[in-house]
Amino acid sequence: MVQSCSIEHAVDEVLARLPTHIHMGLPLGLGKPNVFVNALYQRIAQLPERQLTIYTALSLGRPALGDGLQRRFLEPFIERVFGDYPELDFLADLHRDSLPANIRIEQFFLQPGSLLNSPPAQQDYVSSNYSHAARDINAAGLNLVAQLVARDPQADRLSLSCNTDITLDLLPMIAKRRAVGETILMLGQVHRDLPYMPGHAEIGTEAFDLLIDEVDRTTLFSTPNMPVSFQDHFIGLHASTLVRDGGTLQIGIGAMGDALTAALLARQADNDGYRALLADINVTHWQRLIEREGGVEPFAKGLYGCSEMFVNGLLVLVDAGIVRRKVYPEVALQEQANAGMLDAAAEPGGISVHGGFFLGPRSFYQRLRELPLNKLVEFNMTAISYINELYGNEQLKRLQRQDARFINSAFTMTLLGAGVADQLEDGRVLSGVGGQYNFVAQGHALEGARSILILRSWRESGGDVSSNIVWEYGHCTIPRHLRDIVVTEYGIADLRGKTDATVIEALLNISDSRFQQDLIEQAQKVGKLPKDFRLDPRFADNSPQRLQAIAARHTQLFPEYPLGSDFSSEERDLLRALNWLKSKFKLTEILELGKAALDAPEPSRYPDHLERMQLTKPEGLREDLFQRLLLAGLQATAQ
Repeated sequence: MVQSCSIEHAVDEVLARLPTHIHMGLPLGLGKPNVFVNALYQRIAQLPERQLTIYTALSLGRPALGDGLQRRFLEPFIERVFGDYPELDFLADLHRDSLPANIRIEQFFLQPGSLLNSPPAQQDYVSSNYSHAARDINAAGLNLVAQLVARDPQADRLSLSCNTDITLDLLPMIAKRRAVGETILMLGQVHRDLPYMPGHAEIGTEAFDLLIDEVDRTTLFSTPNMPVSFQDHFIGLHASTLVRDGGTLQIGIGAMGDALTAALLARQADNDGYRALLADINVTHWQRLIEREGGVEPFAKGLYGCSEMFVNGLLVLVDAGIVRRKVYPEVALQEQANAGMLDAAAEPGGISVHGGFFLGPRSFYQRLRELPLNKLVEFNMTAISYINELYGNEQLKRLQRQDARFINSAFTMTLLGAGVADQLEDGRVLSGVGGQYNFVAQGHALEGARSILILRSWRESGGDVSSNIVWEYGHCTIPRHLRDIVVTEYGIADLRGKTDATVIEALLNISDSRFQQDLIEQAQKVGKLPKDFRLDPRFADNSPQRLQAIAARHTQLFPEYPLGSDFSSEERDLLRALNWLKSKFKLTEILELGKAALDAPEPSRYPDHLERMQLTKPEGLREDLFQRLLLAGLQATAQ
């Protein structure tokens, strides 16, 4: 029977009812009950005779403020957006390398790039597929699960809301262990603002041993929409041509995912403009692939969303009438299968999106809270094993996942087709494998499906520009024997079933021209390309300048914030200016930056921007320089 209690009482109960070593599982991302977690963490830190191991992923923290102009920009914004979001105490200690000796944190996915320099986080990272996380956590001796939940105001029901993913997979494992006498506690805390999701997310209060009756009213963590660059827009545009009407879509979080959403919206609502842009790019080299695998017409049948992460972009596509193909709920499908009546048609009240967890901007949570129940039932938050794997109800999943396009990002590709998305060459983990391998495998296992890896062909760091398509890399997330389709801002490479030489040429065609010759020479040196190989001249001008010129002719299809923004208009201007300044802090352009600062406009031209940065009346040489640099950046990036 569920026991209602305060946070401190819940900590007392956990300590009293569990053995010396507490093995606590927490949802990834949004669903962690941070206030309870901090209370238990601090209590055990003072009890050296006890031990605590936390199993989780994607522990979310505010971005670092930095110094100078960056801090002046971020501090008010973070205060406004994140408010009183309770930071995880263990996350701060991971950053400081100061975890208590009796506490360990094991994660299978890290907030991207945030823990590269944390030895304990790197040493206790667990490399697991998302779909195997529940199995591995259970085998480690899990004896406590703690999770935020939403409450149905009309009934005595709870919802796992944003995190059904691993919890639903753990429940039968927990029941099996309890049946042989093991003590495993389920703890929930209701959050006031967490959207109540119906379907598989719904759970009775009796499922919890402890239910904290102090409703959490703190700010939910959100991920503000960031600006989408023209580079990302071209990536999304090319990928959008591979999405087949009537098919299935999986996409990830981030600017490239937002760019794909924007391109699909344009394909639906501004098809003439969309086609004109494709003609300007000249996609004739990939025309047969597009006709065979995707399309450029509006969506007459609509798409079905099947994504481990129910992202804001999917909800936007639902609202636009693009994601609307419904599939039978699993129970109805099973009943039909048992009756020998199984087909792929949808029924009224079917599911248009299956998701395992969600995380997004504040507007995304608000939209979910506002939707009526008859619309919410179309979004079934369910177990990650259902979404990320084919085994278990395989026949039914195959019928649902028609013409699936699994679209995931990478930060590097080798010229032989291996993808890198989680880890640096030196072994340090940026993020994690998550479900990427699962979806790539499904892309090969499902009839009519394709795995699409999207990446920027080049990057700039510390003033140096380098290629993201390389000859070799000391690690891979997706092995080259699972290579399929790769998309950059310069086009599409279809690698499935192709010879190594053909794969190399296809990837050279979508590489930045600044690096093509070196890549060719590396491949020729080891005999993977003929000595007389010549790049097709049509791909010899893969340059940002060419793409910028094309974008300038189709400005309506390159919105800076296609899914909305938490930034004010002044903040959007400032962010552009700060990014421009960041790109200029290198030796080759220091003179240009100095000249721009000298030629900066008068402060009276940007009074609101200077007020926002507390630079209306600079005090001292340092603030005076900040003002001049900021004005230079605002002038250089004025729209």
